[in-house]
Amino acid sequence: MNIFAIRLKPDEDLRQSLIHFVQQNNIQAGFILTGVGSLKQATLRFASQNYSQVFKQQFEIVSLVGTLSTHGIHIHISLSNRQGKTLGGHLLEGCIIYTTAEIVIGTSEDFVFLRTMDESTGYQELEIQPKNPSLN
Repeated sequence: MNIFAIRLKPDEDLRQSLIHFVQQNNIQAGFILTGVGSLKQATLRFASQNYSQVFKQQFEIVSLVGTLSTHGIHIHISLSNRQGKTLGGHLLEGCIIYTTAEIVIGTSEDFVFLRTMDESTGYQELEIQPKNPSLN
């Protein structure tokens, strides 16, 4: 496993920054080990919804999880507001860093994470392939 640590700064878009980092480092099978920080705006898609919601307020990032690849990313985020109430969902563009985001990413050299259409769900879902099929 390889490990990368990044810090995002104010006004950066969390999702766009992660996509850029994955492309720049040619990550084929990555996963978020931990992520904390704060947002001044959150854009999320909730379960079983086909639309996004924008929240223009400050949040603490209390959890960030998901898979990363040059073939696509799938990340969920949990946020806490000033009263400590939490909400979470699918990370979309429009999650804007307030003070910082500290993210640690792990990668595997054994796999490639693809995104392929799953007819049963109607979504691009994770397809895990061995990086070197001849070794299996």
